[in-house]
Amino acid sequence: MSGSSNMTGKSTSQPGPSLIERAAEVYDFGTALRHGPAAAIAKPIPLVESVQAVEPEVAPVQALVEVTAEPDAGELHIVHELRGERHLLDWATLNADGFVDPERPPTSLSEEFRIIKRQLLAQTFAADATARDRLVLINSAHPGDGKTWITINLALSLSAESDMEVLLIDGDFGKPSIATQLGLPDGPGFMDALADSSLDVADLVVRTDIPSLTVLRAGRQLHNDTEILASERTRAVLNGLVKGHPRRIVLFDSPPALAASAASELARHVGMVMLVVRADWTSDAALRDAVQLLSACPNIRAVLNGVKFSSSGRLFGAYYKKRGD
Repeated sequence: MSGSSNMTGKSTSQPGPSLIERAAEVYDFGTALRHGPAAAIAKPIPLVESVQAVEPEVAPVQALVEVTAEPDAGELHIVHELRGERHLLDWATLNADGFVDPERPPTSLSEEFRIIKRQLLAQTFAADATARDRLVLINSAHPGDGKTWITINLALSLSAESDMEVLLIDGDFGKPSIATQLGLPDGPGFMDALADSSLDVADLVVRTDIPSLTVLRAGRQLHNDTEILASERTRAVLNGLVKGHPRRIVLFDSPPALAASAASELARHVGMVMLVVRADWTSDAALRDAVQLLSACPNIRAVLNGVKFSSSGRLFGAYYKKRGD
């Protein structure tokens, strides 16, 4: 049995064990994540899926701005329409970098994200799901695990759904990269809406050339971002976003759990955390610590990233090129 192709297009000539299997031996997802003194974790993390490649995260830095007053909580304002400015995505760069393109034929990568999103949608839109379940945080233990890369690809994959509205929020205030990666201009965003109750979050989103995909940039970098995320104002803003549209799903990119405290506060507001675990890289101790910090979210699931072999012989993408099979 031959190995599958990786993101570089080069085929592996020697069969080998799946990195999912190798990672399972290293991490022992069942034992390592059971409740215990060392981990203080309520339940094991289910493995959602695996992705074949890791992309480095871009990290532009914004100027430090301080606020002198706590934002007002305000009343719940249901956001029915996201009416911000419109900009085209930089498809030339996105395609060159190998991101999912909803308008192009299926590839191995797009098929893998289809599997991930189907499991995600099955939970967020289940019969007993709440509005909070449509708030999803994508996180990782450390920088470089592919968190932002997976967030953008998942958002692009979800945008292909015929009846869905996807809002992608950059919550990595210290090192925002969503707008840069998508080719969008800098401007006010999520933190501005949270810190200033006179601003309407609906006016700060960026509409894209994909009708179902909107983006909310990180906005200002503040010294007290964690405290603002813990405020009732944040809860009101997020509740207004999801309660305003029954088919709207919100994806958050955030700082790595072990790098900044903002991630643990965002976890208090969302219904699911997708924890990106880089195969043969993320340590067992880092995984335990990250899960504990994010444990305010009732539903944490793992996405194994950096897998280069498929023991089952997956042929995603290639299948569509073989008519008659």
